[in-house]
Amino acid sequence: QLQLLLPVILMVSIFSLVPLLRGIYLGFTDYRLGDPISFNGIENYLQLFKDEYFWSSFKIGMVWTIVVTAIQVSLGLGLALLLNTKVRFVSLYTILILIPWATPPIIRGILWRQMYEPNTGAVNILLHSAGLISAPINWLSSFEYVIPAVIVAGVWGEISKAGIFLLAGLQTIPNELYEAGKIDGAGLWDQFWHITIPSLKPVLAAMVSLTFMWNFNTFGIIWVLTQGGPGGLTRLPMLAAYEEGFKYGYIGYAAAIGNVMVIILSLILFMYIRVQFRERTES
Repeated sequence: QLQLLLPVILMVSIFSLVPLLRGIYLGFTDYRLGDPISFNGIENYLQLFKDEYFWSSFKIGMVWTIVVTAIQVSLGLGLALLLNTKVRFVSLYTILILIPWATPPIIRGILWRQMYEPNTGAVNILLHSAGLISAPINWLSSFEYVIPAVIVAGVWGEISKAGIFLLAGLQTIPNELYEAGKIDGAGLWDQFWHITIPSLKPVLAAMVSLTFMWNFNTFGIIWVLTQGGPGGLTRLPMLAAYEEGFKYGYIGYAAAIGNVMVIILSLILFMYIRVQFRERTES
């Protein structure tokens, strides 16, 4: 059995463990592109905790992550409930809604950047045709509109993922529970609140935790849409690390940012596992 697992262990080590260990090591150095690597202890982390730009990006990242995660999971649940009904061609609908998820983030960014184009973009054309705006809006350069614009783009690509995961959870709920609820006089809302949600609780907890981590690590779509602008308003933590490493050349400092993000996400994962373990123990 070990021989069968050896190729998988080797691949995981090469493509995951080795880069992770390399990043941890570089976080304790003052490595700059083109210069020799020298160990500087925790100096990067001391600088990081005093870095207003990092904490600004961290706050922006948390707001982005919480809002986008909440919308994605909520709409994903609605989509799952719709697909779980007995409608014709449900398999076709399921395939169609997977298209945004299957589209790479860079392509999504290019698509939405074209849609947000002030003069020829579909968004302004539709809003103007509906009489909702009188003049074109520069969505991605406006301090007022850029946050809602990138949130819509971010949510669009991941709703289907949440929907499919939650649909799988819905299909494991026995129909007998709903039939018993109807006999007891439970309406649709009562069935949803007292049967569907409690039965989906483990799946919802997993979906929220994973979606939170995926959104916190967002890079591609935001980089294509705004590159962190205007004025750093959409400069998420991953963009901050990228800029420090590849724009300014501070590879060691960028690695330290990445290590802090790994710690934050590990704590979130730890809390999720702890809650799941406690629930299983109590049950």
